Amino acid sequence: MLNSPSASVPASETAFLEVSIVMPCLNEAETLGICIEKAQLYLTQHNISGEIVVADNGSTDGSIEIAKQMNARVIRVKAKGYGSALMSGIAAARGKYVIMGDSDDSYDFTNLTPFIEKLREGYDLVMGNRFKGGIKPGAMPPLHKYLGNPVLTAIGRLLFSSPCGDFHCGLRAFNRDAIAKLNLRTTGMEFASEMVVKATLNKLRITEVPTTLSPDGRSRPPHLRSWRDGWRHLRFLLLYSPRWLFLYPGMLLILLGLISTFWFLPTPRVHTLLYSSAAIIIGFQTVTFAIFTKAFAISEGLLPEDSRLKRVFRYINLEVGLIVGNALWLIGMAGSIYAFSTWKANLFGALDPANTMRIVIPSVTCLALGFQVIFSSFFLSVLGLKRR
Repeated sequence: MLNSPSASVPASETAFLEVSIVMPCLNEAETLGICIEKAQLYLTQHNISGEIVVADNGSTDGSIEIAKQMNARVIRVKAKGYGSALMSGIAAARGKYVIMGDSDDSYDFTNLTPFIEKLREGYDLVMGNRFKGGIKPGAMPPLHKYLGNPVLTAIGRLLFSSPCGDFHCGLRAFNRDAIAKLNLRTTGMEFASEMVVKATLNKLRITEVPTTLSPDGRSRPPHLRSWRDGWRHLRFLLLYSPRWLFLYPGMLLILLGLISTFWFLPTPRVHTLLYSSAAIIIGFQTVTFAIFTKAFAISEGLLPEDSRLKRVFRYINLEVGLIVGNALWLIGMAGSIYAFSTWKANLFGALDPANTMRIVIPSVTCLALGFQVIFSSFFLSVLGLKRR
């Protein structure tokens, strides 16, 4: 049993807690007790100064009473959501290290040594990997095992170059101070992905250890909703990667638009030039979205500072943008005036579209890009005011 606030250590040693085991809880009366008991047993057997924190998210089934009877610290969390419960539990933790694990008895709280050893070696985040440790029959639905977790993890590794092979493992350990600096914000199941992504972007020391997943001990369905929560994970990964969401698609559109423009410009296929022009304009807009998103996220502390972006801003500023934008605008105006003069020379009569549109379409494209560059430069300067 725990001697609050520490676990199985004399009162004289409670000034320092090495480990806080945080369990999010929402109506887990069937399994919470066994999870607390296993955690207490582990702390006692390994002579670790620690505590157990139950972050309760509004239980009405007696979970709170069970936790209190077993001398676990109970943190009541009014804001709903897996992430909300964990953020409050982690904030209330007193240990140097935090081990978070679901309170459904699917993870073995008596086998935490691999996590603690890695933390003591200096790692900031130690992830459990269920695919390396083993998934027992019935512990994970086939949809999650063969599609959801592998695909979302693969996307996360691609977008962020993360070393983690199991983004969504519910058992993980970390240095409390290091994770507190990440300013985690998401309130739902995507909290699991946010922790991995931000730890990777901030270059924390990350490793993983094999973890076994067992069927949970509850008689009711889990809180997780496959498609809803899967989408929330995917949405978070995309929104946190402006490069893959905006920059790369935008650059591809610009490249394809330019290639097709130069390919079809000497030919009479002027209708195709319209699509080429649209690709260039939409591509440019998408690239600017990437820059806006990155700048805003950095200014708000959502993403760490990017040295490459700083170098770019040294050379590409408001003045450069105005020069480039006005140059494009002038080219567009010159082309438009030339097209108009050709029409005038023809007494404003019918023109050959194959010839005229090859002047008009590039001219209009330059006009549109010129205005976009000018106003985008102003907007980007507004975003940068906070950093000046």
